[in-house]
Amino acid sequence: MDGEREGLAVTLVRDQRDFARLRPDWDELQRRCSTATPFQSHAWLESWWLSYGTDGRLRIVLVRLDGRLIAAAPLMLVHRPMPLLVSLGGGISDYGDILVDDEHADCAIEALERGLQHAARHAVIDLREVRPGAAAERLYESWTGPRRQLTDSVCLELPAEPMDELVKRMPSSRAQRVRAKLRKIDALRIEGYTVAEHEVPMAMEHLLRLHELQWRGRGVTVEHLRPRFAEHLVRATRRLVRDGNAALTEYRLDGEVVASNVALMSDGLTGGYLYGAHPALREKKIDVATMLLRHDVNLAAATGRSVVSLLRGKESYKNHWRPEAVTNQRLMMAPSRLGPALSLHAGRAQWRDHAAGTVKARFPAAQQWRARLNDLRAAGPR
Repeated sequence: MDGEREGLAVTLVRDQRDFARLRPDWDELQRRCSTATPFQSHAWLESWWLSYGTDGRLRIVLVRLDGRLIAAAPLMLVHRPMPLLVSLGGGISDYGDILVDDEHADCAIEALERGLQHAARHAVIDLREVRPGAAAERLYESWTGPRRQLTDSVCLELPAEPMDELVKRMPSSRAQRVRAKLRKIDALRIEGYTVAEHEVPMAMEHLLRLHELQWRGRGVTVEHLRPRFAEHLVRATRRLVRDGNAALTEYRLDGEVVASNVALMSDGLTGGYLYGAHPALREKKIDVATMLLRHDVNLAAATGRSVVSLLRGKESYKNHWRPEAVTNQRLMMAPSRLGPALSLHAGRAQWRDHAAGTVKARFPAAQQWRARLNDLRAAGPR
């Protein structure tokens, strides 16, 4: 360990061009970090920064051992509601984390903490959507300054088993209904087509158009309709498809694209990130969620992944499959002198969560009004 410490170097990246040049080293590190999700890939994070980043705010702490990258904390500086260092990826990423080389985890975490203590000397570190078992948990456990842990979103997960095995997890009556739905899909001869890298821009245009149609009048997420989101998704997906870490699939009926789905992958996990489906499929009583899930679980099983994540949200259709509910964590850390600022920030976050939960429980109509507001915003100029 002492010898390893002698070769350690901690640096701070603040320029997007330097971040771009990290790609080969970053990709190697991600492969050596067993807890990494697709949202920690260089392809995803660099593309996100190009669409959503602000000049002068990039803060990526790196740890090298004898020149080899063994840890990376991809962060950015924000000033609201106070100076914070937050994960790259923002609200459109379902998991946030750091990257740590499994082989050198102890010395990497120790050096990363030193680098973060320096980078965060005027800011609180706020890591959102940290999956249980993530590398960021080890950083949090070793942190020597003030820290606070809150709960974040719930993600539902299934084992990466072929669809036939997943159906066996259900009660027999529900399993029979699912098999009937799958037979109906097959009878219509809906064909799945795997999109190649060069076809991604056009295919993503189709996906986002179908996504808007699918949610029209039902509270679409406005960000999904914005050009910056489309640009990010095209850019990131092209690279991920090329590297074998994403699958963009079109579902065609009589030659027409009626549904589309993009799944993101890391070594251990596959997650269906975004899909779109033509409303005509609902009229034909096609269970789109079941059709897409069959593709994703079969893909994950065939490629050796162990988990299929249904990502954030506890929608009722997901619970049919008896998934495991996994609660992400929100990890806050700060240098000792910023303890009061951390307490203030954590208290504000808890109050906001409590207020949101109270509104949801006592005023269920508020969700309907929010959905209508989103529809009005979506109908306006973008």
